[in-house]
Amino acid sequence: MNVSDIMTAKPVTIHQDGSLRQALEMMDHHQCRHLPVMNSNGQVVGIVSDRDLRTALNSPHILRDRWQDEELINNLRVRTIMTPAPVSIEPDADADEAVRLMLDHHISSLPVMLGETLVGIVTTSDILVAFMEIFRRVKRYHEIGS
Repeated sequence: MNVSDIMTAKPVTIHQDGSLRQALEMMDHHQCRHLPVMNSNGQVVGIVSDRDLRTALNSPHILRDRWQDEELINNLRVRTIMTPAPVSIEPDADADEAVRLMLDHHISSLPVMLGETLVGIVTTSDILVAFMEIFRRVKRYHEIGS
């Protein structure tokens, strides 16, 4: 099984100058937890997760009143909180290589790159869905064979 078999193709992305509000709204609207971050040339320069956004908004190191939350969410740019130069994988790589990379780097998503072009994203959710489908097939095989 290749990464291309389990990835989400054509993922939702955000420009590096997008605001936290834009990122939150995009994640909510598209029901996703990771956004590849693009520059003006269409290159992946980072990745931002819902956890990154929550951490930025709820950091115990930032003392502020509630009115400042709106200021922060509207003016803080994704490029300031993204993970730059994310670990990525190619679509023809084995799915178990994606799992190994995610475990080794303690991350929950990988941009899928064909050369310099973003073609998808693979997340722990994609891997769990693939595992569940394989498990069901094996279970059916054993039920039929019994």
